[in-house]
Amino acid sequence: MRTPRRVDRVHVEVAGVPMSALVGEAPRPRAVVVALHGGATTSAYWDAPNRPRLSLLRTGPALGFTVVALDRPGYGASAAHTDRFADPERRVDLAYGAVERLLESRPRGAGVFVMAHSVGCALGVRMAADERGAGLLGLEIAGTGLHRQPRADEILVERHRELLEGGRRDRPPATGRTPRAEGGGLRDLIWGPDRLYPADVAGGAGIASSTPGYEGIEVRHWRRTLPGLAARIRVPVHYSLGDHEQVWRSGPAALAEVAALFTASPRVVVHEQVDGGHNLSLGLSAMAYHLEVLSFVEECVLAREAAARRTHRQGAL
Repeated sequence: MRTPRRVDRVHVEVAGVPMSALVGEAPRPRAVVVALHGGATTSAYWDAPNRPRLSLLRTGPALGFTVVALDRPGYGASAAHTDRFADPERRVDLAYGAVERLLESRPRGAGVFVMAHSVGCALGVRMAADERGAGLLGLEIAGTGLHRQPRADEILVERHRELLEGGRRDRPPATGRTPRAEGGGLRDLIWGPDRLYPADVAGGAGIASSTPGYEGIEVRHWRRTLPGLAARIRVPVHYSLGDHEQVWRSGPAALAEVAALFTASPRVVVHEQVDGGHNLSLGLSAMAYHLEVLSFVEECVLAREAAARRTHRQGAL
């Protein structure tokens, strides 16, 4: 598989708010994958620095899928407007608006599939639970769950409490390096074990970002928020955790518990990524993970094509 070199940075405006994304485009896509990064990172999370084989933005187009890695509200071009994003419905509207603007002149193939990581799953799940979500091909969520591991719970709650106090934004590392380059418990949670990641990933330019304060609310209430949203999702769902996940409880029981929340989904698949940590798309196993998800996207495309053929036959009777 030859991974394409070109990834474009694109800017659009939605209701007066600038939004940005990285786009890896396939000429005649089977579908479009909209990728939502996690906290304290940007859309560059999906384009592993100096490692094209690990990049979703390059692997996707090589296999016939356009990938739109959106900078979530409060990140990238919209970072200066963070005070406008307290309402989660506003963030959903902005995300859908940005996707429409970004794709208005691009082919979509069978449709749009949403892929989200970590805190980005809050937006991904809300998009799928929204009435517009019924038109999606499907949803992938990774690096999230119902129960955090005890040490992670203590560290993350304290970190996001700081974001909420005074409404300030968390500052990125002064060195400009990604969070892995910094010491402390949080680094170990999201970047460990070290052997699962390329040695130079910490030097990847443009991955780290300040964090909008609203994410503290999402983190604190996620366990209560997820079940209600999950029950409203009516498209296929794929849920992934790394076998070395250190933020969320992992293993078969934890995967099954989250999968059981999607009671209205026609199909729910769980996946435990071998040699995967929290940041699945930046680890050495990133290609294996991306191939797993893109295989699921292809299955969603085939299901939509089959449904269209059935509708066509019924209409001809």
